[in-house]
Amino acid sequence: MSIWLALLVILLAFYVMTEIVDRHFIKSLDNIAEWMNLPPSVAGATLLALGTSAPEISTALFALFLEGASPATGVGTIVGSAIFQILVVIGFAAVVKTSYLNWRPVMRDSIFYAFSVGLLIVFVSDNKFTLIEGITFVSSYLLYLFILYLWTKYVNEDGPMVSRTGFDLPNGSARIQFEGAQHQFDTPRPIEAIEKDMEGETARNPFKILQKSLGYPVEFIMNLIPDPEEKPKWTIPVFVLSLVIIAGASYFLVIAAESLATAVGIDKAIIALTILAGGSSIPEMISSAIVAKQGRGDMAIANAIGSNIFDILMSLGLPVLIYIIAKGEPLDGLGGANINSSIILLFTTLIVVILLLFIQKFKASRPFGLFLIFLYILYVIAAYMGWIDGGSTPATP
Repeated sequence: MSIWLALLVILLAFYVMTEIVDRHFIKSLDNIAEWMNLPPSVAGATLLALGTSAPEISTALFALFLEGASPATGVGTIVGSAIFQILVVIGFAAVVKTSYLNWRPVMRDSIFYAFSVGLLIVFVSDNKFTLIEGITFVSSYLLYLFILYLWTKYVNEDGPMVSRTGFDLPNGSARIQFEGAQHQFDTPRPIEAIEKDMEGETARNPFKILQKSLGYPVEFIMNLIPDPEEKPKWTIPVFVLSLVIIAGASYFLVIAAESLATAVGIDKAIIALTILAGGSSIPEMISSAIVAKQGRGDMAIANAIGSNIFDILMSLGLPVLIYIIAKGEPLDGLGGANINSSIILLFTTLIVVILLLFIQKFKASRPFGLFLIFLYILYVIAAYMGWIDGGSTPATP
């Protein structure tokens, strides 16, 4: 596969996954959660978290099971996505509008997130995952759900949090995550948001031309699928079809990403840590910016931390567990120094974010957001220069 074809396939795969998740998959999960009478905190941390992380889970599964693919692609996508969300998603939300955070749920999730990253650091130190480690990942997420249950039942956070922008915000990032997913239905979809921002520009705009060329066939297919919000009886068929489409897009995404890495002579882990990770998280970044513009930036920040817990423990843990059970052997070849260094950087960025928020009395300001985005730019440069692994495998074409 040529470089340009690989890039086109990657863009198309991201576009398809963004559209199917946003337009159909999340809505079908929302209906299922309502039918099951799940509390908002549980629904947000389980079904809706599954919906927003479905591309990462599917990509990780194909990276593990596809013949010739590298486990580093799956692991790198999860780790890189976590770095992107903690720096860029939070950073963009803060840049768009200053937010004042309720420190209790932020600290609760940050502590458990630090625990999750700590597990990851220990488990990847020998460059393999074992059955016990896979079980530990999944069990840890179940523990997190139990903590959320106890928190919502027994912890009194002095009533609903009222932001200084005048919006009533629910307490607890799990509920914020659920409300955030619900709220996205009332805001422009990511692709629509981009289109509106580009209104009035000439048809020669390269992005607009690319978006239209990719968008028309995808839009035609999406319009053939019933909307679960308008036709609830189609919820289960749409849910299954969405999974099939996500799986298909992930299959071609993994093949194209690995072909791109081979064609340009870059470590597959680097492609996963940056291009795949950033691409899979762009919908969250755009949605977070939209929500932040409406004065709910703290919702986006809390969601970024909470979704990272799911990504590490379930988006990575579940595919690893399935692989080990199916193959009957540990998962080797996780990406070596590139992955290990990125995980340590992930832990470091979390500490930096929390310290900065603490110093600012949990105020996410514009300078704070710009600083986080600047850190991510430095990370990408370091990754492609071969610095994050000590320079042993420089990314040279």
